Order: sequence, then C-alpha cells, then structure tokens
Amino acid sequence: MRAIVVGAGIGGLAATLSLRRAGHEVTLVEQTPRFTEIGAGIQLAPHATRVLRRLDLLDEVAAPAARPSHLSFRTWSDGAEICRYALGREVEDTFGAPYLLLHRADLHQALAAAVPPRSVRLNTAVVGIDQDDEAAYVTTAGGEHLRADLVVAADGIRSAARQWLFGADEAVFSKTAAYRALLPPDQVADLDLPQLGVWLGPGRHFVHYRVRRGELLNVVAVFGTEAAQESWTARAEPGEQLREFDGWDPRVLDVLERAGQVFRYGLYTRAPLARWNIGRVTLLGDSAHAMVPFQAQGAAQAILDAAVLGDALAGATPADVPDALDRYVSRRLATATDVQAGSARAGEEFHLPDGPEAQARNARMAAHAATDRFLPQATAWGADVL
Repeated sequence: MRAIVVGAGIGGLAATLSLRRAGHEVTLVEQTPRFTEIGAGIQLAPHATRVLRRLDLLDEVAAPAARPSHLSFRTWSDGAEICRYALGREVEDTFGAPYLLLHRADLHQALAAAVPPRSVRLNTAVVGIDQDDEAAYVTTAGGEHLRADLVVAADGIRSAARQWLFGADEAVFSKTAAYRALLPPDQVADLDLPQLGVWLGPGRHFVHYRVRRGELLNVVAVFGTEAAQESWTARAEPGEQLREFDGWDPRVLDVLERAGQVFRYGLYTRAPLARWNIGRVTLLGDSAHAMVPFQAQGAAQAILDAAVLGDALAGATPADVPDALDRYVSRRLATATDVQAGSARAGEEFHLPDGPEAQARNARMAAHAATDRFLPQATAWGADVL
C-alpha cells in the first residue's frame, strides 16, 4: 500500500517508520526546507521507549539521553521536598524499558535518520486533502496532486488537516505560558538541585533536568497569564522571568538569573474530538490531541499513536483502509483523551494557592509516595499498546 504522512515532527516521523515496518510504501511530506534543531527538553516514559525499541531506535535515542534516579517534588518558597519517586534502574527493571530525558532535537534526529531520504519531500506545503472511494489525495502548494491509499495528518497543533476534515476549530490557549532555557549545569552546580525537580507554587511551577548526556540543564518555568504567543523563538524581556517568580526559593531565582537567554512561549491545546478519521484520512499526534505538558506525555502519546497505526494497518489492503483506521482510532482515542484531561488537571493541582488545598495536595502526594515508589501515572507505563 501507499501512504502519505503530512508533517515531519515526532509523530509524523514515528508514523512513517511504523507504517514502513508494517510493509507499506510511505511518502513523508514536510513544509520546512530542512530539519532544524528546535525545542528543548522532552521526557519519554517506558510505554513510549518500548515502542522505540520495536522500531530498533532505542539505542540511538537513549545514547544522548539522561536517566535520573528519581523525581523530586518541592515547595516553591523554601524548596522543602514534598515527596520523591523512583526513576532510573528501578523503572527499567519494573517496566522493561527506560525513562529518558533528552533534547527534542536529539529524538527528532534519531527518528529522521531512520527514514530513507527518498521517502521524504521537504519544502512541500500541503494546501488540501481530499478522497474518494478508491484513494486519498494531497494537493501541494506547487500544484501537485499526490495519490495514496491513506493519508496520515500529523501536522501539529495548528493542523490545517483537522479543519479540512472536521470544520472550523482553532487551538485553545491554556492560560498558561512558560519560560524555557538551556544552560551548562556547571553554572548552577553550587545550588544542589535534584536531578529532576518539579517545584510547585501558587499559579506557577518550575521544572529542571539534564539532557544531552548531562551537558545541558533544561529549565521550564510555567506561569498563568491571559495572553501569550505560541512560539519557540520569542524571547523574554530581560529580567521578566525573575519578576514573574519573585519570592520563590533563591535557588529557583538563581537558575533563572544565570540562564542567560530565556524564551517565552504560550501553551495551547486542542479540544477533544469524537473521532480522528474519515474514510482514508486520519489525524495523529498533536493534530488529534494536543495537550499541556504537565505530565510530559505529548511526544509519548504521538509515538503510541504511530505504533498502533502501524499495527492496525499491518497486512491491510487498500480496500481495508477505512476499517483499519477505525480500529486505530478505537484503540487510541479514549486513552489519549484521558491523558489530555489528566495533564490539564495536573496543571491545576500544581498551581494551587497556599493554604488548605495545597496542603491537602502535598499530603496526598506524600502518602502515595510512601506506599508506591512510582508516580501515579506510572500505572499506564506497563500497558503495552501492541
């Protein structure tokens, strides 16, 4: 069979590899003229790294990754530890695959390197997708009409394909934004930071961990706001992040001050859909279920989508495509939608104001950690999508 995948982000690349593994011919169409290093830190839990192992990519992805031994939750004002959860070797032994922290560009590069260059069409913008009973068609800005047995739209949070399939539907601002930065860890070595730290405070939270073989510290400082541009390259005003986190533990402020160039980006989501597919065309990844990153699941869920898509289409013929896509969506939609909602709830929990609610949250977290060494969402890590 012939497939076209629109969008060469993490989801699109993983879908291309999964469909090729299922024996199909795939053309990956991407509007940018070249792959560039964009983004910052990303986390992959064992349910996603198991998929990478099946794609024979785990070693390449894991090579530049960091593997912290634990995750520490802290209070915003004095850094007191609320609780800690095991990661590292304990996670790998229990769930059969590692928990990895890495630069998004390193993951993207490993996926892209596994796709044969002849299967990729860069600098090709898609301006339309349509279909009939026999095939699906992609129209490019250059006037080409590409024909395939199925089309996978992995064109991201601002997905045009989603609107072509289901009508007017815009990305939704989460009323949160984030400062992000990467800096050498030796610049903050004197601060005795945990390997992976999440600091919780009123209307804000602060995350840090190492990536790229531990050579960079990834910093994300999330805060509530009524407006923010969605951009990987928008720069914060000098000192803006310090004013936003005024009064926080001095270690947090020291990291933010020493970070140098800080970027500011708004966090957007998409409303849940009742279905992702029509006929021979389906959505995948952020185009289907973009979520806030408060459970570090965006990339993982796209990778899981790709695995199930390939599995649903294994051995399929062109006539089987609509039913196969129904099976893919039926296996993934409810889970991805639940994760999307859980990520939003996590943000609300992280940002509780000081007082009884925050105290009750901290008590719940500490009680869970006292009886279970893994995060509450780790119950999903052992579930195999295939």
